[in-house]
Amino acid sequence: CFEFATQGIFVAIGHEPNTKIFQNTGLALDKAGYIVVTPGTSLTNIEGVFACGDAQDHRYRQAITAAGSGCMAAMDAEKYLEAQTFAMAASL
Repeated sequence: CFEFATQGIFVAIGHEPNTKIFQNTGLALDKAGYIVVTPGTSLTNIEGVFACGDAQDHRYRQAITAAGSGCMAAMDAEKYLEAQTFAMAASL
């Protein structure tokens, strides 16, 4: 135990993304284990697979950015599924 005089502190928790379950699946991960997405999106290298939050955000890793990118991934998934539905209907 020690004392450290300060007026504020940020504690970084979880510097390693929890993405080990995706190793060897074909999903692109970077050297640190983060899921690779197209910049500014939640799109991964696998069609229909979207990533968000701490699993792909190696810079900010914060709850508020994770919530925002979660919304992005949900919207991307919705658009993807709508396109699949329209494609299936058009082929009938």
